[in-house]
Formats: sequence, C-alpha cells, structure tokens
Amino acid sequence: MATATMDAKLLEKLEGLEKRFEELNESMADPEVVADREKYKEVTKTYTELKPIVENYREFRAATEELEGSRELLNSGDPEMAEMAGEEVTRLEGRLEELEQELKVLLLPTDPNDARNVVLEIRAGTGGDEATLFAAEMFRMYSRFAESTGWKVETMDVSESAAGGVKEVVAMIEGDRVFSRLKFESGVHRVQRVPETEAQGRVHTSAVTVAVLPEADDVEVEIDEKDIRLDTFCSSGPGGQSVNTTQSAVRITHLPTGLVVQCQDEKSWHKNKAQAMKVLRSRLYDKMVQEQHDEIAKERSSLIGSGDRSEKIRTYNFPQNRVTDHRIKLTVHNLTQVMEGELGNIVEALVSQDRADRLRAEM
Repeated sequence: MATATMDAKLLEKLEGLEKRFEELNESMADPEVVADREKYKEVTKTYTELKPIVENYREFRAATEELEGSRELLNSGDPEMAEMAGEEVTRLEGRLEELEQELKVLLLPTDPNDARNVVLEIRAGTGGDEATLFAAEMFRMYSRFAESTGWKVETMDVSESAAGGVKEVVAMIEGDRVFSRLKFESGVHRVQRVPETEAQGRVHTSAVTVAVLPEADDVEVEIDEKDIRLDTFCSSGPGGQSVNTTQSAVRITHLPTGLVVQCQDEKSWHKNKAQAMKVLRSRLYDKMVQEQHDEIAKERSSLIGSGDRSEKIRTYNFPQNRVTDHRIKLTVHNLTQVMEGELGNIVEALVSQDRADRLRAEM
C-alpha cells in the first residue's frame, strides 16, 4: 500500500505541525497579538513557513482516503466499475508517492541564511586582460539574472582595467530569498575562448573567482571601532585615472583579521563608509560560517555546498557554446543565453541536487 511508505513518526510530526498551524491561524486574529508588531510578525512568518507543508499534508490525507475507497470498488463485482477503480488506484498511488517525497523535502532543515540578501564579489584571476573582460561579463550576467528575478542590484565598489574589463566588483543584491538561489555560485569560474587580440586563433583559458556572501546585520556581527583603521582617498577610474578630487572613497582595514574593504561608488564619504561596513560585516559573518562549515565537513562531505572558492566549479566554453557545471556533471549548449542572464535552469539543477543530497543524508 502507498500509505504504508509514510513513516508513523513522520505522520505524527505532520499532525503536530497541522495543529500548530491552526493555533497560529487563530493567533493572527487575536487583537493582543495584532497589537504587538513583533509578535504578529513572528506569528505570520511561522504561519507562512508551515502553510505549504500543511496544504501538502492535507492533500496527502485526502488522496489516501480516495485510494481506500477506490480499492474497495475493485471488489465490487462490477467489471466496468473495477476497471475504472483500477485506473484510479494506479493514479492515486503515484500521486501519493509524489506527495510523500514533496513532504520530505519541505521538512528538511532550512539554511538560516537562505532568506538573506547577498554581497556578490567577482574578481579576475589568471588570464590577464581576458580575465578582467570575462569578470565584467559575469557581473552583467548576474545583474541580468537578478533583474529578471525581480531583485535589486547595487554596485558598491568596482576596479576597472585598462582593457575595459573589471579587476574586481562588489555589489549588493536584494530581494526574495537571494542567498538560497545564488549560494552555489561561489568558486572558480573558468572561461575558454579566443581573445580578440589573439592573431593565431588559439583558445585561451582564464579564470574568475566569485564569492556570494550572506548579508549580516549589526546584531550578528559587532565591530568595535578600535578594531578598524579607516583611510580615505580619491576614487579612481580605469588604470588609476583620478575621477574625483574629493577624499570620498573609503578603505577599511579590520585589524584582528586583516580583512580590507573599500567603497568608492558613492560621492558621499558617509555613504561609502556605511557601504564598506556592510561588506565588512558580511565578510566576517561569512568567515564565521565557513569555519563552522569546515568543522561539519570533516564529519560529512557535501557535493555542492563545500563553499571552497579555490575549487573550479564551472567552465564556459565559447567555441563550443557550452557551459559545464563540474559539481553536478551538468552540461548545457546555450552559453550565449546563459551570458545574457538565463541562469535559471543551472540554478534550479544545483538547488535540486542539494535537496537530494540532504534527503539522502537524512535517511
């Protein structure tokens, strides 16, 4: 029976969550809860998180009842009725398996950072001018993907190259569950193509490093003013050419860790400092998370979520119009569209693989 596959403990947990869901629904109509803004926010957040689980469980329960009824009709003695019931049993058994799998995914522990905005950092690696050109193209790719998803992109710092590319770019991406979709982009991205300056038509290989950091707030990462050194300088353009005669650009050095952050995108010194502090907090938070992850990784390896930024994760092969993600052995032959921001299929494949890995770990 399809219902037998549902573990008794899982059923008990789902019944408890449904009861909690009903209690939250009543609380949302309680004047005292409504009057307490923080309490109401907490209640609605939990209610929203439980809603897809409860809806799925209720559909599972209804399908189980339908299945029992269809099985009874199999023995009705009416051949035509039995044939129809047999088709319904097959359909419902398949649907119950799907619903059970969906429930197991919904009940997986969530990454506490998934709902956060991110700080995106892209740096040109090996490959000289070609690497800086590709870094600029990658930033455009992520910006287009973000815009198509309804997210907001704000450039915080950019260091341009004389070739028209970027040596480094730092941006904030804000929107609905940004980190949950972009967190697997951290790592080394390799490009293979013939540079415009290559007279012999030889394919060159260059690399760009991407870091996706969850945005941290003031409460999570406290930074003591005595632990930072603040320097100001004039913002510059390509090749170090001065484009601003005021000391509005900001460089912050975090003395305990040696982390250095600079921001020169805003004309205001105060805005640049605030932006730089935001990036510094995110880097410190990411450092803390990475250290925790390294401890966990010693006990259990992970296919996707290693977060190792020295690891080659993806190759963009222009002569073959091919993109290959090495972690999940995924190859697509639409590089042109990918570079235009059509990353959805790759992102979803990575998310799906991560879910499958975590489901196996839970078993």
